[in-house]
Amino acid sequence: MNEWIMQHEVALRLSCFFGVLVLMASWEILAPRRPLTASKTVRWLNNLGMVLLNNLLLRLLFPIAAVGLAVLAEQEQWGVLNNIDLPGWLAIVGSIVLLDGVIYLQHVVFHALPLLWRLHRMHHADVDFDVTTGSRFHPLEIILSMLIKFTAIMALGPPAVAVLLFEIILNVMAMYNHSNIALPVKIDRWLRWLIVTPDMHRVHHSVLNHEFNSNFGFNLSLWDRLFGTYQPQPTAGHQGMQIGLEQFREPKYLTLPWLLVLPFKEVKGGKEKAET
Repeated sequence: MNEWIMQHEVALRLSCFFGVLVLMASWEILAPRRPLTASKTVRWLNNLGMVLLNNLLLRLLFPIAAVGLAVLAEQEQWGVLNNIDLPGWLAIVGSIVLLDGVIYLQHVVFHALPLLWRLHRMHHADVDFDVTTGSRFHPLEIILSMLIKFTAIMALGPPAVAVLLFEIILNVMAMYNHSNIALPVKIDRWLRWLIVTPDMHRVHHSVLNHEFNSNFGFNLSLWDRLFGTYQPQPTAGHQGMQIGLEQFREPKYLTLPWLLVLPFKEVKGGKEKAET
């Protein structure tokens, strides 16, 4: 099983990425939630360019991916789950839930610590909110995220299939809950009891401090409810709220060169950070 996973991991992940990208992009055209404020062509070219750059960088720096590390951990008996006897289905489900919790905590920490916020604020500097925003992260944040994920895998010892499923789910959900799609209010209300919906996560991309320090989850919504970071709706409503960061609204900040240097850009008027 592990051998099959290793052989087909890249194909499976790419298929899911492009399939969901096309699906969400089509949905955004047919039923958009909000009008866009910036050039979609400029944003898409630079956001997707960042995705390509990040993937090339990860392949170069980490020859062994997260799934490969899970296989190695199983062989070497690293991690809690490799040293206790659990039913296979329980180990898989439990691993996905716990890894999702790690991503939630990582997200909170990247908002709380000024140095890490400088990296993460590139994600928040997008002045619109659509499917490409979900994959727009600074390379240094991507590298740190991978190291955190590696640490979690070595400590937990999840099955390789669970890591593969988690990676696919995380990527798919990031694109889904950043999508500019209109869901019926009743459906959104029921869905968000289990998963993070676009309306729920959009609040996190508000320019208002108390709103972008809420709704940190990417997949399961239980973490925000459990830790008290859940905010149901934006103060100004979804049509009235402003997306992005006040300090980075000029069109130049949408281009790839500026996205790369944005963490090192000093903000006029003092040191800018996200305060929890």
